[in-house]
Amino acid sequence: MGILVHVLLTAVAVWVSTALPGIDLGEGSTGSRILTLIGVAVIFGLVNAIVKPVVKFFGCLFYLLTLGLIGLLVNALLFMLTGWLAEQFDLPFRVDGFWPAFWGAIIVALTGWVLNVVYDKITDND
Repeated sequence: MGILVHVLLTAVAVWVSTALPGIDLGEGSTGSRILTLIGVAVIFGLVNAIVKPVVKFFGCLFYLLTLGLIGLLVNALLFMLTGWLAEQFDLPFRVDGFWPAFWGAIIVALTGWVLNVVYDKITDND
């Protein structure tokens, strides 16, 4: 159940990022757009689960030298990779270049964080 909730929260965060110019969800009915968002959220989660740890391991020195600022670049590149993979799976999600990916990754991270905090507060049974 936790994975499903996480995918849905990520889908909402990706949807928020589509407000930026350069990040496009494509045309279609509401149902097809929701399915696209869920597909992109799954791809984004897999990219972050598989590729990001490898990049962090091999780029550890750069993270230290830049005090973590290289993470912004890495997140942007991972968001671009997500857009490319979505196109390979024929999902109508497109990220047009580095700067939309940069700001989109920041928006997805911040929105996802806020949604997770709200979800944790709602489900806290203490």
